[in-house]
Amino acid sequence: MTHVRPRTLVAMHRHVARWLLDEDARARLVSVADTDPDFVVEDFTTLEARAALAEVEVLFTGWGCPPVDEQVLRDAPFLKAVVHAAGSVKHHVTDACWRAGIAVSSAAAANALPVAEYTLAAILMSNKRVPAIATRYREAREQQDWQAQFPWLGNYRRRVGLVGASKIGRRVVELLRPFDLDVVVADPYLTAAEAASLGVTLVGLDDLVRTSHVVSLHAPELPETRHLMDARRLALMPTGATLINTSRGSLVDTAALVRELVSERLHAVLDVTDPDVLPADSPLFTAPNLVLTPHIAGSLGNELSRMTHQALDELDRLGRGLPLSHRVLPEVLDRSA
Repeated sequence: MTHVRPRTLVAMHRHVARWLLDEDARARLVSVADTDPDFVVEDFTTLEARAALAEVEVLFTGWGCPPVDEQVLRDAPFLKAVVHAAGSVKHHVTDACWRAGIAVSSAAAANALPVAEYTLAAILMSNKRVPAIATRYREAREQQDWQAQFPWLGNYRRRVGLVGASKIGRRVVELLRPFDLDVVVADPYLTAAEAASLGVTLVGLDDLVRTSHVVSLHAPELPETRHLMDARRLALMPTGATLINTSRGSLVDTAALVRELVSERLHAVLDVTDPDVLPADSPLFTAPNLVLTPHIAGSLGNELSRMTHQALDELDRLGRGLPLSHRVLPEVLDRSA
């Protein structure tokens, strides 16, 4: 099969390029694309960037890529594809790209795996009450009757409710299969037949919240999902249940959750918050029954290579005249991350 290296421009923050493009990735990039990996564009309006855009066929993008708007498309008359070596493309792929028929690929599937792994760990540790018991053991420094203190302790036949059958949500379903757990899903776009094929039960959101020992959020950030877990829905959760959020902080009413955590009625694992960087005096830092992490569930460290190489696979497919494996479709973008 003939392989043509498409003329490619790297567009992202320069420090992101250093994360994504290690020695092996740089070597592979130049083998599948006609590009200079040392020329990284953070601003499409500079003279150097506009000169490169005049010949570019593919943008190889990452976090920090500026918007690919109508002016960029005028400056890049040969552009045919945007290959994103990260998750969401909403920050830089504009309506102008869709109108122009630009093919767009995302490494969201690769980024879904570490988030799903984090979620799996959070579910199993939460049901085992590891965070709460570890805190109390450290404070008491003596053995206690943990089962009396935590009557829900254990993972056998606990119900896990997943809010959203997204790429990450479906990965979580796969990872949960070996365990003796009852998994239910709430998603307005999932059919009962699709749920059955995944091996889960489709339920309404309120029913999921009311009956689940763990509620894990995997819905996108949209106007209609803001405060999806508001005071009313949090109150529906059974006493002792755990809320896990690895999606976006805006899905949860922070003030309402703080009240539930301070009262020690609920547990939570939060990798995202609203605001995303909490003020230093936030009560979440000292709230009991809470595991709080600073947005680390997604790809970090060597996990970044998984996203890079998925994107490089896509570049290779373009050069061979093959269709993209992870193409983003504009008609589903309004209900995805």
